[in-house]
Amino acid sequence: MAHESATQIEHSNAYNIFIVVLTIISLIIMVLMFLPLNDETLGLLQVYDNLICVIFLIDFTLNLRATPKKSDYFIKERGWLDLLGSIPSLGVAFKYSGILRLARLSRLARILRILRGQNKESLFKDVLEHRSQYTGLITILLSIIVLATASVLVLQFESQSPQASIKTGWESFWFSIVTITTVGYGDYFPVTVGGRITAMFIMIAGIGIIGVLASIMSSLLVGSPSSAPVEKEMADTATVESEIAAIKKELAEMRKLLEKIAPDMDIK
Repeated sequence: MAHESATQIEHSNAYNIFIVVLTIISLIIMVLMFLPLNDETLGLLQVYDNLICVIFLIDFTLNLRATPKKSDYFIKERGWLDLLGSIPSLGVAFKYSGILRLARLSRLARILRILRGQNKESLFKDVLEHRSQYTGLITILLSIIVLATASVLVLQFESQSPQASIKTGWESFWFSIVTITTVGYGDYFPVTVGGRITAMFIMIAGIGIIGVLASIMSSLLVGSPSSAPVEKEMADTATVESEIAAIKKELAEMRKLLEKIAPDMDIK
């Protein structure tokens, strides 16, 4: 229990949610690796999985450093499973060693247990107080999901056409990047129906993501004006309450004084 609280103090709720979503994405990638996809698509999935492995290795290091007693995290909290599920796989052996990604379920269960153990009101308050942090988190996750999904779909669709200009994982990833950022160089373009539908999805998602990123950048440069009025309103409320209390006290003293001066008067 002490180790869970230590991890909870070390990492914010936004960070924990980020790791949970990333773990779910990695498990989906693991399942996709066992489907009959072409070699280029499988290679692109492997690249994404290895990138997630790097993030999980960093998470494992942070958890290990945050724990006072390293052996407790590594053994009792099953940190060795976190490490096992974070080792990148290279080459054709991935399809079989990828089953080790199931070890990530331990990390998923631990973080979900931490989040469920919190009071819903305190969690909601944390979201309100750090809404810019959560907005950035959601934007990053959406960008990862859109890029990964779109590049894999485009590559899978385009690989079925001999006239396609997008034939490798790198070309598909490059196309997804320039499309989601609304740059659109035009050096690579989809020719299949599925690829074009996916491209439309990237365009629409890109407009929203770029808009949110621009809003976050402007709030960082200008500053968040929302917190100042709330703090001022709370201060004003406290001042008014103290003044009302002082007035009530003075009225009570005046009444006692009038009762002494004119005891026969009916003072209400």
